[in-house]
Amino acid sequence: MEKNLKEERAALYARCREVVEERIRHAEQAIQNAKDAAKDDTKSSAGDKYETTREMMQQEIARNERQLAEANKLKYQLDAVPVPSTNETIQLGSIVETSAGLFFVAIALATVETAAASFFVISPASPVGQLLLGKTVGSDLSFNKRSYRVLAIV
Repeated sequence: MEKNLKEERAALYARCREVVEERIRHAEQAIQNAKDAAKDDTKSSAGDKYETTREMMQQEIARNERQLAEANKLKYQLDAVPVPSTNETIQLGSIVETSAGLFFVAIALATVETAAASFFVISPASPVGQLLLGKTVGSDLSFNKRSYRVLAIV
């Protein structure tokens, strides 16, 4: 399995990048849609309705701008993920096979599917990420009443 995981690294990284870029596109489109809606809303005789709609659009724009900033931050962090020089211990950039599934220690992204496998893409700062960091093949750990055994590190 270790050889397959090494070959899967490029596909996994590319898929993570696609997911992050999709989040960026989605947030940018939502911002543009909210700006267009605010611009198209004409002032009617019900002035309060106009002001309420504009305020709602401003809140929508602000929410999507936060999502855009977070997605750009993920993109920056993903670009900085190194390919580990050793596979003796789990570190940033490691792909880890455990008894409970495959993990990629990189950014907080949830589950990412490639053609060959499904990976939990986790941040090293997450609770599971913190438990995994520094572990070696054969290490056992427990999280949320579930036991894991590290089977391979790439």
